[in-house]
Amino acid sequence: MPRLTSKTALVVGATGLVGNALTHRLLDSSAYEKVKVLVRHSLGWQHPRLQEIQYDFEHPNGLLVQADDIFCCLGTTMKKAGSREAFKKVDYQYPLDIAKRALVNQAQQFMLVSSMGADPRSSFFYSRVKGDLERDLKALNYPALLIFRPSLLVGDRKEFRLGERISEGLMKVLNPLIPSKYKAVRAESVANAMYQKAQAELSGTHIFESDQLQNF
Repeated sequence: MPRLTSKTALVVGATGLVGNALTHRLLDSSAYEKVKVLVRHSLGWQHPRLQEIQYDFEHPNGLLVQADDIFCCLGTTMKKAGSREAFKKVDYQYPLDIAKRALVNQAQQFMLVSSMGADPRSSFFYSRVKGDLERDLKALNYPALLIFRPSLLVGDRKEFRLGERISEGLMKVLNPLIPSKYKAVRAESVANAMYQKAQAELSGTHIFESDQLQNF
Protein backbone atom coordinates (compact mmCIF):
# COMPACT_ATOMS: atom_id res chain seq x y z
CA MET A 1 0.00 0.00 0.00
CA PRO A 2 1.30 3.50 -0.86
CA ARG A 3 2.42 5.75 1.93
CA LEU A 4 -0.42 7.27 3.94
CA THR A 5 -1.12 10.99 3.72
CA SER A 6 -1.60 13.14 6.80
CA LYS A 7 -5.22 13.95 5.97
CA THR A 8 -8.17 13.08 8.17
CA ALA A 9 -11.64 12.10 6.97
CA LEU A 10 -14.82 12.29 9.00
CA VAL A 11 -17.93 10.30 8.09
CA VAL A 12 -21.38 11.26 9.33
CA GLY A 13 -23.94 8.51 8.85
CA ALA A 14 -21.56 5.56 8.70
CA THR A 15 -24.31 3.06 9.54
CA GLY A 16 -26.36 3.91 6.45
CA LEU A 17 -26.20 2.26 3.05
CA VAL A 18 -23.79 4.74 1.46
CA GLY A 19 -22.00 5.64 4.68
CA ASN A 20 -21.14 2.03 5.42
CA ALA A 21 -19.71 1.43 1.94
CA LEU A 22 -17.85 4.73 2.04
CA THR A 23 -16.24 4.09 5.42
CA HIS A 24 -14.90 0.75 4.22
CA ARG A 25 -13.65 2.44 1.03
CA LEU A 26 -11.81 5.08 3.05
CA LEU A 27 -10.24 2.51 5.35
CA ASP A 28 -9.11 0.41 2.37
CA SER A 29 -7.37 3.41 0.79
CA SER A 30 -4.15 5.20 1.65
CA ALA A 31 -5.63 8.68 1.20
CA TYR A 32 -6.27 9.30 4.89
CA GLU A 33 -4.12 8.82 7.96
CA LYS A 34 -7.22 8.70 10.13
CA VAL A 35 -10.90 7.98 9.43
CA LYS A 36 -13.26 9.34 12.07
CA VAL A 37 -16.92 8.37 12.33
CA LEU A 38 -19.57 10.16 14.38
CA VAL A 39 -21.73 7.51 16.02
CA ARG A 40 -24.37 7.15 18.69
CA HIS A 41 -23.37 3.52 19.25
CA SER A 42 -20.18 1.64 18.43
CA LEU A 43 -19.93 0.09 14.97
CA GLY A 44 -18.00 -2.82 16.43
CA TRP A 45 -15.34 -2.55 13.72
CA GLN A 46 -11.64 -3.04 14.37
CA HIS A 47 -9.17 -1.02 12.28
CA PRO A 48 -6.02 0.84 13.34
CA ARG A 49 -6.98 4.01 11.44
CA LEU A 50 -10.64 4.07 12.52
CA GLN A 51 -11.65 6.43 15.32
CA GLU A 52 -15.20 6.23 16.61
CA ILE A 53 -16.52 9.42 18.17
CA GLN A 54 -19.59 9.18 20.36
CA TYR A 55 -21.65 12.17 19.29
CA ASP A 56 -24.90 13.65 20.57
CA PHE A 57 -26.53 15.52 17.69
CA GLU A 58 -28.99 17.13 20.10
CA HIS A 59 -26.13 18.58 22.15
CA PRO A 60 -23.33 18.99 19.59
CA ASN A 61 -19.72 19.51 20.55
CA GLY A 62 -17.83 21.39 17.85
CA LEU A 63 -14.47 20.26 19.21
CA LEU A 64 -15.28 16.73 18.04
CA VAL A 65 -15.95 17.77 14.44
CA GLN A 66 -12.40 18.15 13.16
CA ALA A 67 -11.16 16.76 9.85
CA ASP A 68 -9.87 17.85 6.47
CA ASP A 69 -12.68 16.20 4.52
CA ILE A 70 -16.24 15.76 5.79
CA PHE A 71 -18.41 13.07 4.21
CA CYS A 72 -22.07 13.51 5.15
CA CYS A 73 -24.25 10.47 4.41
CA LEU A 74 -26.85 11.23 7.04
CA GLY A 75 -30.50 10.67 6.24
CA THR A 76 -33.73 9.01 7.31
CA THR A 77 -37.24 8.34 6.01
CA MET A 78 -40.53 9.96 6.89
CA LYS A 79 -41.78 6.64 8.30
CA LYS A 80 -38.75 6.16 10.52
CA ALA A 81 -38.62 9.81 11.60
CA GLY A 82 -42.29 9.82 12.50
CA SER A 83 -43.00 13.44 11.61
CA ARG A 84 -41.95 16.19 9.23
CA GLU A 85 -40.24 18.02 12.08
CA ALA A 86 -38.17 14.97 13.05
CA PHE A 87 -37.32 14.26 9.42
CA LYS A 88 -36.08 17.80 8.85
CA LYS A 89 -33.97 17.61 11.99
CA VAL A 90 -32.03 14.60 10.65
CA ASP A 91 -31.88 15.55 6.97
CA TYR A 92 -31.37 19.30 7.34
CA GLN A 93 -30.48 20.53 10.81
CA TYR A 94 -27.90 17.91 11.76
CA PRO A 95 -25.91 18.05 8.46
CA LEU A 96 -25.93 21.86 8.41
CA ASP A 97 -24.78 22.03 12.02
CA ILE A 98 -21.94 19.59 11.33
CA ALA A 99 -20.91 21.59 8.26
CA LYS A 100 -20.78 24.86 10.21
CA ARG A 101 -18.76 23.41 13.07
CA ALA A 102 -16.34 21.61 10.75
CA LEU A 103 -15.73 24.79 8.75
CA VAL A 104 -14.83 26.67 11.93
CA ASN A 105 -12.28 23.91 12.50
CA GLN A 106 -10.73 24.50 9.06
CA ALA A 107 -12.34 21.64 7.11
CA GLN A 108 -11.47 21.95 3.43
CA GLN A 109 -14.11 19.81 1.74
CA PHE A 110 -17.71 18.88 2.49
CA MET A 111 -19.22 15.96 0.56
CA LEU A 112 -23.00 15.51 0.81
CA VAL A 113 -25.31 12.70 -0.21
CA SER A 114 -28.39 14.62 -1.29
CA SER A 115 -31.11 13.37 -3.63
CA MET A 116 -32.22 13.60 -7.23
CA GLY A 117 -34.73 16.42 -7.56
CA ALA A 118 -33.45 18.40 -4.57
CA ASP A 119 -34.92 21.88 -4.90
CA PRO A 120 -35.93 24.44 -2.24
CA ARG A 121 -38.90 25.38 -4.49
CA SER A 122 -40.15 21.82 -4.86
CA SER A 123 -43.77 21.03 -3.99
CA PHE A 124 -42.55 17.75 -2.45
CA PHE A 125 -41.49 18.08 1.17
CA TYR A 126 -38.63 15.56 0.87
CA SER A 127 -37.10 17.28 -2.17
CA ARG A 128 -37.63 20.70 -0.62
CA VAL A 129 -35.75 19.78 2.57
CA LYS A 130 -32.87 18.41 0.49
CA GLY A 131 -32.87 21.59 -1.59
CA ASP A 132 -32.91 23.81 1.50
CA LEU A 133 -29.86 21.99 2.82
CA GLU A 134 -27.97 22.34 -0.48
CA ARG A 135 -28.80 26.06 -0.63
CA ASP A 136 -27.65 26.74 2.92
CA LEU A 137 -24.47 24.68 2.53
CA LYS A 138 -23.55 26.75 -0.53
CA ALA A 139 -23.94 29.90 1.56
CA LEU A 140 -21.19 28.69 3.92
CA ASN A 141 -18.60 29.12 1.13
CA TYR A 142 -16.63 25.96 1.74
CA PRO A 143 -13.34 25.76 -0.19
CA ALA A 144 -14.95 22.72 -1.86
CA LEU A 145 -18.58 21.58 -1.63
CA LEU A 146 -19.39 18.37 -3.52
CA ILE A 147 -23.05 17.37 -3.75
CA PHE A 148 -24.12 13.91 -4.91
CA ARG A 149 -27.73 13.43 -6.04
CA PRO A 150 -28.50 9.72 -6.44
CA SER A 151 -31.82 8.32 -7.60
CA LEU A 152 -33.14 5.26 -5.74
CA LEU A 153 -30.26 3.68 -3.82
CA VAL A 154 -29.90 -0.08 -3.94
CA GLY A 155 -27.72 -2.34 -1.83
CA ASP A 156 -27.79 -4.63 1.18
CA ARG A 157 -29.66 -2.79 3.91
CA LYS A 158 -29.57 -3.90 7.53
CA GLU A 159 -33.12 -2.69 8.03
CA PHE A 160 -36.13 -3.81 6.03
CA ARG A 161 -37.96 -1.07 4.13
CA LEU A 162 -40.97 -2.52 2.30
CA GLY A 163 -41.52 0.46 0.03
CA GLU A 164 -37.91 0.55 -1.08
CA ARG A 165 -37.81 -3.24 -1.57
CA ILE A 166 -40.81 -2.97 -3.89
CA SER A 167 -39.22 -0.05 -5.73
CA GLU A 168 -35.94 -1.95 -6.08
CA GLY A 169 -37.76 -4.93 -7.56
CA LEU A 170 -39.57 -2.76 -10.07
CA MET A 171 -36.34 -0.96 -10.95
CA LYS A 172 -34.58 -4.23 -11.75
CA VAL A 173 -37.32 -5.07 -14.24
CA LEU A 174 -37.74 -1.61 -15.69
CA ASN A 175 -34.15 -0.31 -15.53
CA PRO A 176 -33.40 -1.05 -19.23
CA LEU A 177 -36.34 1.16 -20.20
CA ILE A 178 -35.63 4.01 -17.80
CA PRO A 179 -33.55 7.06 -18.83
CA SER A 180 -30.12 6.88 -17.21
CA LYS A 181 -30.77 9.87 -14.95
CA TYR A 182 -33.62 8.03 -13.23
CA LYS A 183 -32.11 4.55 -12.96
CA ALA A 184 -31.42 3.08 -9.55
CA VAL A 185 -27.80 3.44 -8.46
CA ARG A 186 -25.82 1.16 -6.18
CA ALA A 187 -24.69 2.59 -2.88
CA GLU A 188 -21.15 1.36 -3.57
CA SER A 189 -21.08 3.46 -6.75
CA VAL A 190 -22.06 6.59 -4.82
CA ALA A 191 -19.45 5.82 -2.16
CA ASN A 192 -16.76 5.34 -4.79
CA ALA A 193 -17.75 8.58 -6.51
CA MET A 194 -17.51 10.48 -3.23
CA TYR A 195 -14.11 9.02 -2.49
CA GLN A 196 -12.67 9.67 -5.96
CA LYS A 197 -14.03 13.20 -6.28
CA ALA A 198 -12.68 14.04 -2.84
CA GLN A 199 -9.20 13.25 -4.13
CA ALA A 200 -9.57 15.42 -7.25
CA GLU A 201 -8.65 18.67 -5.46
CA LEU A 202 -11.72 20.50 -6.77
CA SER A 203 -12.70 23.95 -5.57
CA GLY A 204 -16.06 25.64 -5.35
CA THR A 205 -19.40 23.86 -5.60
CA HIS A 206 -19.88 20.80 -7.79
CA ILE A 207 -23.10 18.80 -8.22
CA PHE A 208 -23.08 15.21 -9.50
CA GLU A 209 -26.39 13.87 -10.78
CA SER A 210 -27.44 10.25 -10.54
CA ASP A 211 -26.46 9.27 -14.10
CA GLN A 212 -22.94 10.54 -13.40
CA LEU A 213 -22.65 8.16 -10.43
CA GLN A 214 -23.56 4.92 -12.22
CA ASN A 215 -20.10 3.82 -13.37
CA PHE A 216 -17.93 4.45 -10.32
